[in-house]
Amino acid sequence: QVQLVESGGGLVQPGGSLRLSCAASASTLDYYAIGWFRQAPGKEREGVSCINSSDGSTIYADSVKGRFTISRDNAKNTVYLQMNSLKPEDTAVYYCAASGSTYFRSSAYALAPRLYDYWGQGTQVTVSS
Repeated sequence: QVQLVESGGGLVQPGGSLRLSCAASASTLDYYAIGWFRQAPGKEREGVSCINSSDGSTIYADSVKGRFTISRDNAKNTVYLQMNSLKPEDTAVYYCAASGSTYFRSSAYALAPRLYDYWGQGTQVTVSS
């Protein structure tokens, strides 16, 4: 059973930074692609970024390219999302999720919530002055 636990959310001013962590159960990163998603009130859940299991390649939504960086530490079974230059529109609950696919070639699949099998409980990120 795959378990995922997010942490690192909080309140930050526009232009600030946060680093989210997704702690996964043992060996998850060896077999599952990990994605970060977010959901703002009244909006659908949207994909933010993904890191492939097979080669560590990464995919980003256009809205966060150049500002967010996804990375992983296999020894710690943890995936990170470094978020810089945060904007009020980044405010949402952020979730990490694991997909049984080890490799996504395109963002259309990598950032599709329906293709992920296991989800964490989420962490709130609020960007406000």
